[in-house]
Amino acid sequence: MINKFSLCALSVLAAITPTLAAQAAEGDLQLQQVLLFSRHNLRAPLADNGSVLAQATKKSWPAWEVPGGQLTTKGGVLEVYMGHYTREWLAQQGLIKKDQCPDDQQVFAYANSLQRTVATAQFFINGAFPGCDVDVTHQDAMGTMDPVFNPVITDDSEAFNKKALTAMNAAGEKLDLQPAFQRLEKIIDYKNAPACKDQKNCSLSSGKNSFSADNGKEPGVSGPLKIGNSLIDAFTLQYYEGFPLDQVAWGQIKTPEQWQELSAIKNGYQDALFTSPEVAREVAAPLVDYIRSQLVDQDKATAPKVMLMVGHDSNIASLLKALDFKPYQLPGQYERTPIGGQIVFERWHDEKNKKDLLKVEYVYQTADQLRNAEPLTLANPAKRVTLQLNGCEADANGYCSWDQFAQVLNNALQGTPMQPVAAPAPQAAPEHAAAESKAADKPTQDKASGEKTAPAKTTPDNATASKESTDKANKDQAKEKAAQPKAEQPKAEQPKAEQPKAEQPKPAPAEKAPENKPASEKAA
Repeated sequence: MINKFSLCALSVLAAITPTLAAQAAEGDLQLQQVLLFSRHNLRAPLADNGSVLAQATKKSWPAWEVPGGQLTTKGGVLEVYMGHYTREWLAQQGLIKKDQCPDDQQVFAYANSLQRTVATAQFFINGAFPGCDVDVTHQDAMGTMDPVFNPVITDDSEAFNKKALTAMNAAGEKLDLQPAFQRLEKIIDYKNAPACKDQKNCSLSSGKNSFSADNGKEPGVSGPLKIGNSLIDAFTLQYYEGFPLDQVAWGQIKTPEQWQELSAIKNGYQDALFTSPEVAREVAAPLVDYIRSQLVDQDKATAPKVMLMVGHDSNIASLLKALDFKPYQLPGQYERTPIGGQIVFERWHDEKNKKDLLKVEYVYQTADQLRNAEPLTLANPAKRVTLQLNGCEADANGYCSWDQFAQVLNNALQGTPMQPVAAPAPQAAPEHAAAESKAADKPTQDKASGEKTAPAKTTPDNATASKESTDKANKDQAKEKAAQPKAEQPKAEQPKAEQPKAEQPKPAPAEKAPENKPASEKAA
């Protein structure tokens, strides 16, 4: 039974919006379903020391505990905290019960089939539902991109290629990044880098970018934008991981303003490649179609109340543009699609008017919450920013018509490829021997018949994220919160010893992923 909002909790809303909020104040709005689309949590840099990073500077890079692209131990800790907070929030809204494991069909988790995404989902589930039997679904072929999460171009026509390149070049030309590239060149001493050997004019600030939109591949770019993105990504991850500040960009990023300036390179890379309407609608179509199939096409009475999907920043960037969300700002963050952040689609039911409503929020941790590994609770929550969707007119509190949202999804798919046949979906519980089915750990059956490779399930029992370690993470939250000072922007060093690595589960070694594959590298 889903609890109703209390009069007290909604009195403020009633004062702001006399229409919808007045209804809510009477207890008429009920949260009935959420779909959380999350970027994976903290990973080692994709461009490891043998590639772009090594060529861009003669300086030595600090070592990471895991191979490039894999979820770190701290990334697992952060995701446990996000799961714990999400569970508290869902219970507060009455969608799930506070101290009970969810029923078999209440929660469905689905991750892209890379180590960092599967492990992120495992840690989230362990934080949200410790000790509960909740599977993580992914395709069997670990280390390869699941078609639902793979932001590749599938239109092989010359007309689309021309249109996409025109859009990406136009987006690239709008970027005002010369001051940022000049600062970056000084940080890495680019003129003396291996990449500049025997070149007379070697400059990131005056170099040219070359975009590509090839069928079967992600949108791509070569030149300063690609190099700069790899470097800023590495610096940002160093900061989150808790490296000493003199090792984060060799101590040469000292102020919030400098972080803001340099992060514009990484955000600009994402904008140019994934957020033109032409490209976004093309590469996000399988994901949009899958989300539609789960939120709109399913029977609401039997659909999971909580759906978790774990993918990449390119998924979020292209999804938001494909659905035509309005521009947004994330206070306390420099990344536009931060590590571990979630786009949360919420279906609320207005009992008085007998209709469903949509609210979409970006739920994320600030740069310093990530660096300081702050435990998340309702008292120290993740940040929440309400997103506005063009085509779905919202009130002052961010609620819009569910029917309009369904139309937005349909419009985004017009003239684009549909969902791949390999997409898994929540399955109804078998009529007999449900416990035996779980014990047998049978793969989730593919939604489309005839598919040879069925998606796999990873259970908390076979993940290295053990129940005992996760419970410890939850119990340590209050203590760690008191021990770790907050900061609004990157200012002061937090010793790595403060991070609870020794007491936390290691990310599941789901596979020795061939992270050097183009698709795996580009999906950050």
